[in-house]
Amino acid sequence: MKRLDWTQLDEASRDEALARPAQARAESLREGVAAIVAQVRLHGDAALRQLTERFDHCLLQDLFVSPEEFAQAEAALAPGLKEAIQEAAGRICAFHRAASLQPVAVDTAPGVRVERVLRPIRRVGLYVPAGTAPLPSTALMLGVPAAIAGCAEITLCSPARADGRCDEAVLYAAQITGVHKVFKLGGAQAIAAMAYGTESVPRCDKLFGPGNSWVTEAKLQVSGDPDGAAIDMPAGPSEVMVIADATANPVFVAADLLSQAEHGPDSQVVLVSDTPSLLDAVAAEVQRQCAQLPRAETARQALSQSRLIAVSSLAQAVSVSNRYAPEHLILQVEDPRALLDGIESAGSIFLGAWTPESVGDYCSGSNHVLPTYGYARSYSGVSVASFQKQITVQEVSAAGLQVIGPCTATLAAAEQLEAHRRAVTLRLDRIAEEGLA
Repeated sequence: MKRLDWTQLDEASRDEALARPAQARAESLREGVAAIVAQVRLHGDAALRQLTERFDHCLLQDLFVSPEEFAQAEAALAPGLKEAIQEAAGRICAFHRAASLQPVAVDTAPGVRVERVLRPIRRVGLYVPAGTAPLPSTALMLGVPAAIAGCAEITLCSPARADGRCDEAVLYAAQITGVHKVFKLGGAQAIAAMAYGTESVPRCDKLFGPGNSWVTEAKLQVSGDPDGAAIDMPAGPSEVMVIADATANPVFVAADLLSQAEHGPDSQVVLVSDTPSLLDAVAAEVQRQCAQLPRAETARQALSQSRLIAVSSLAQAVSVSNRYAPEHLILQVEDPRALLDGIESAGSIFLGAWTPESVGDYCSGSNHVLPTYGYARSYSGVSVASFQKQITVQEVSAAGLQVIGPCTATLAAAEQLEAHRRAVTLRLDRIAEEGLA
């Protein structure tokens, strides 16, 4: 991990210090994804079978997961794992229900009522990657809010193993959250199938979930096509920033940094502290703990592009964090809530020594599908609202139009939209003529 003193850096060097690992949208990647998307659009299920054989090394007869496969998956899981999945689902459900948007009705003037009503997005597609490890937690993070929102068609895609089956824990998580259909599909071809539909895979209105560079590129391409599908947010590699003071435990800080570094070689971890001795202790502890990890080589690659940043104060640390806009922000300081109001941009925040980022990944109840790569400046993590549309409604009585009609007519005239103005004044004239108010 590279060590830097923030107070000694000029603005250009500060930008460089907080730069993410380069995101490759190479022309070859764009072209490769575009070819897959076109193939799926043209040949449907046949293309999905060919691409699954090519990339996942299995030949599928049925693309969907059958009821028998769901039952076999549940039977194969250890009781303790099933209980943990159920426990996590319960907490995720409790938080997301409590945090859901509510309908609103306001009388903005006498006789003028404005409302907000909520409607679920009808058809949603969830992507759960497998990669180097299955992610049943992602099935929970996407399936629970989709079910709470009331989406009528919830489709989930996850890559098949070489034996032609999806991970048992992913299937169980999908089943208990109420996902309607699961397909044994991964990669850019899964995104294309959900965006445009095939003979088997339903076309979806919005797509959710993380993935590798091919999945991310596919999501970007279909979201840019009017005939494609909307997406939850732009995505990048996982990342964490830790702000720590002299009271922080170096063992805990190192463990939090490594929990993100083991995600992938392009993940990034950043430690910011006003205590130089803590930076030294954490650097040593990271090396010690990393050597014990099964994914040590992956973590070391991530650590090679990560940072230890010395600052003059915790206030300066907050400024650095806002500039970086991390996906995950851990405040391992004596009084973390004292810093909370100053945090402007973060995907999710973890307060204090006893709140590892891992609990947010799995079962505290928050969502782990979060904006990365600085998108926390303008995007929020997945929630029930992500699966809903907010529709405004207004109802005006004759008396209400007399109150707000003149304002409307004046503004329409200022914009030289005569039909707009007359749509109001003709009504006002009728109200006056017939004494309707």
